[in-house]
This record gives sequence, structure tokens and C-alpha cells, in this order.
Amino acid sequence: MKYLVIGLGSMGKRRLRNLQVLGIEEVAGFDTSADRRQESQEKYGITVFENLEAAIQEFDPQVFIISTPPDLHMHYAYYAYERGISCFIEASVVDADKIKRLGENVSGTAIVMAPSCTMRYYPGPKKIKELIQANAIGKVLNVNYQTGQYLPDWHPWEKIEEFYVSKRETGGAREIVPFELTWLNDIFGEAKAAACVKAKLTDMPADIDDIYHCLLRYDGNILVNMTVEVVSRPKATREMRILGSDGEIVFSADSNSVRYINTSMEEWNEFKFDKGTIESQYINPEEPYIAEMRDFVAAVSAKDQKLYPNSLDDDYVVLQTLYDLEQMTGVCA
Repeated sequence: MKYLVIGLGSMGKRRLRNLQVLGIEEVAGFDTSADRRQESQEKYGITVFENLEAAIQEFDPQVFIISTPPDLHMHYAYYAYERGISCFIEASVVDADKIKRLGENVSGTAIVMAPSCTMRYYPGPKKIKELIQANAIGKVLNVNYQTGQYLPDWHPWEKIEEFYVSKRETGGAREIVPFELTWLNDIFGEAKAAACVKAKLTDMPADIDDIYHCLLRYDGNILVNMTVEVVSRPKATREMRILGSDGEIVFSADSNSVRYINTSMEEWNEFKFDKGTIESQYINPEEPYIAEMRDFVAAVSAKDQKLYPNSLDDDYVVLQTLYDLEQMTGVCA
């Protein structure tokens, strides 16, 4: 089976590595940037194309990996659907209606459309889900969660003005809200927007809100206070505290661990995680992305959407929550 990676920026190159680690040999790349094509060809030994039609005619891919900016995801996904090509799609933040319609179109077909849900593969969220399902802290009551990284540190090799995260519709903090909701919903259910405050706090050269304070309510009357920002420096932030009727869970990227305690314990029980394999100029390990791609490859090979844990319908739900949050009366200009 032939895989075409569309978009050879940082995520596209990561996906090339994922596929090669999984033993996928027939991989090519498409990007309009000559520099990106050259780098990918030299580093990964793949055939590259500057024109999508040429890639289709000469390489004849059966699978797309769409790693473009979010506002191009559905353009390439619909192009693929019309040709019976399965797709992996990086996290989206726009075009909810197109996502919903595409999900309806592919339902019941052999075409697999897999929106990214990488955080579900990280050891921290996996351990949290395991503990909650095991009733380790009783009924979940309240969650406080903050995540962020200074936006210019995302791609230090380029100006943020030249990067899609500096645009209001696909802005850094805005994009990460549904990215985080994807794994939170997997654990707690479907989020309902309760309140939101968003604002521009820094002087970075981008017309975006660089912080979102989101209050969410989940089934069972669970309250989640989620802060997504692109302000934290010099290190990224990921901190969570979950209060239950019988205990607490704490997830910290600083200690790279999850710990919990309940009323039957005298001391915290801590689970430390390996840092994993981190490529030069990247901050996150390769392993969760490889695991995610492994499930996608399995789903494509079996022509079975159910073998991948996230769907276009799921993506539509989290985007609707984002849009509902942005309409809350507490929004700041």
C-alpha cells in the first residue's frame, strides 16, 4: 500500500518517520515548498512531488497523510474521498460542517478517515484513564488543567508571522482547545461549554488570542477548568489536578508522572514515565505518534474505521464545543 504525506513541515516529517519505523516502504511526499521537498528527500530518501496531480499519476497512492495547516485539511480530505483514498488528518480547528458532512459520506464505506488524537497515546492520559476506570479516587468531581508553550518556541526556525498559528482562525491557543478536548472527552464523556474568557496578553506579533480559560461541564456534574495558552516560557506547561470523592490524581509534565492518593492510602502512589525518543528541534517524544500511526495503518489495511479510536464525528463534537465556548458572554476582546 502506498502512502503520500501531504505537507512536509515539522508534522509531515514526523509522520514520514512514523511510517518508516512501522516498516512502510512505499512512501512519497508532496509539498509546494522546494526547501521542504529537498530536506525530506535527503533525510528520509523518499520521492517528492511539487504537484499533487503528478503525485497521483506517477505514485498512485492509496493513502494520504494530511499534515498541512488546518485550513487545508478538508480540501485534501475531500479530494481523497472523491478518489476512494483513505486519510489520516492532523488535528483540525476549522470547517466543522465539512468534517461532519465528510463523516456522513464515508460512513459504511471502506474509506478510513482518521483525525489525529495523539494525546490519547501519551502515557499520562492513558494512566489517568486507567485510574478513573478503576475507581481509584471515587467519583470525579472537579478538574483543573493548564497546558501551554510560548508560541515562538513552537517553530524557532521560522517567524510566527509565516506560520499558520499566527492567524486568528487557526491561532495557536485556539487550535489546541479541540486538541485537548479530544482526550478529555475520551476520559470524561462529552463536554458542555459553561463559560469562556479568551484574550491577547502578550505582545507577540500575531492577531490571535493567546490564552483561553474554559469552564466545561461533563456528565455526572463533573466540572473541568481548562486553560490553554501559548504564553508559558521558557518551558512548556502541562499540569492537571483531578479531585474525586475519595482522592486525587495529579498529572505533571515537569515530573513526567501521574500520582494519586485516596482515603485508604497513607502516601501518594506515583507512576514515572520514560521521556521517550525526542528528535532534534522537537519537544515531544516519537512513541505516541508512532502508536497512533500504527492503529491507523491497521485500520487502513483492514478497511475498518473501528480499528482507529477517533472519528470525524468525534472531531465535529469537539469543534462544536470550541465554537460554543467562543460564544459565551465572558469572552474578552
